[in-house]
Amino acid sequence: MNDLIIHNIGRLFTPDPDHFGKISVTLNCSVKIRDGLIEEILPYEIEINAPVIEKYDILDAKGMSVLPGFIDSHAHPVFAALRNNEFEMRNAGKSYLEIAEAGGGIKNSVRKLRAMSEDELFRVSKKRVMEFLRFGTTTLEAKSGYGLTLDDEIKMLKVIRRLNEELAIDLVPTFLGAHDIPEEFKEDREGYISLLINEMIPKVASEKLAVACDIFIEKKYYTIDEGRRILTAAKEHGLDVKIHADQLTSNGGSGLAAELGALSSDHLEYISDADIDAMIEKGTVFNLMPGASFFIGMRDFPPARKIIEKGGICALSTDFNPGTCYCYSLPFIMTVSSIYLKMSAEELVWASTAGGARALGKTDVGSVEKGKKADLLIMNIRELSEIPYSMGMNLVKKVIKNGKIVI
Repeated sequence: MNDLIIHNIGRLFTPDPDHFGKISVTLNCSVKIRDGLIEEILPYEIEINAPVIEKYDILDAKGMSVLPGFIDSHAHPVFAALRNNEFEMRNAGKSYLEIAEAGGGIKNSVRKLRAMSEDELFRVSKKRVMEFLRFGTTTLEAKSGYGLTLDDEIKMLKVIRRLNEELAIDLVPTFLGAHDIPEEFKEDREGYISLLINEMIPKVASEKLAVACDIFIEKKYYTIDEGRRILTAAKEHGLDVKIHADQLTSNGGSGLAAELGALSSDHLEYISDADIDAMIEKGTVFNLMPGASFFIGMRDFPPARKIIEKGGICALSTDFNPGTCYCYSLPFIMTVSSIYLKMSAEELVWASTAGGARALGKTDVGSVEKGKKADLLIMNIRELSEIPYSMGMNLVKKVIKNGKIVI
């Protein structure tokens, strides 16, 4: 296959990776791609002649807009079965914690995943992951966390590796063995934490099955002190760290993220002002996922405007999972964020591209610049505000991944 030129681009939108919310626009331009990387951005319409056609495949953008591929930096795409019955329970008045205490929630997904073979888990997860590409996500975080035994966590991470090898999308694997305390350890928390620290994390790191370690710090899940021990062990084994924090209660998890130099603190509906300041000081990314708040009917959403006005760097993610946000589409999350977080279109797109790259510790994606991966979208828009405005609609017309058209 030849290299690629995208021409007849009406508008090229590219985030400035160093300035939150800043997006430049180039009109009537072309992009040259070589070996899967952006070779050159031509601020004019290239002449398509015989010598060019001999060297490049030509893609006509037909006057539409080009953006970097979306980066979803918090997702749980590998699981065994849906939990739509819990959606009904919540709509009938049950809370997230009430459902969990009745055997639902994470424990429900754990039981079903443990009973599924690796090959079957791969098969059902593959169908889901392909959907992300259709909505423009070209880089997707993929967490474990529904196994909660050494063998089942490894099974999940091996499925993520297989998906990464077979599909066009890039999956970024994160170990989330500290998602919950499994039933068999409910009377022996310390025993499970010891298993995490002394067996799971070393094996995951040594076999390079994940690049980061996450934990759910929340009432009835993990405490700050437990989180500090587990994440410190992960760092000692060379893994980056991140935290599910302040989602259901104000628990100080975001302060721990700052203390440990985490890539991001995620959810943040009840983050304190002190922890906002601490994260900004340490450069920790505020990873917002208001789709979860929306999906489970919460009244409170992350305080995005306060974070942004103080100088925080935000990412935006789906939190795709079977229980609390069954949504593949970052554009739909942009709609929710526009309404409930009061973020501008430029802030939303930046958070879904350059912000996602920051939250994953990646520097080769998230903007349209020479030398970066040619992960690009052709979208039928003229203005960025059309993305959140077009609620539930898919305006993505083509997806280019590593310089190849994949959708």
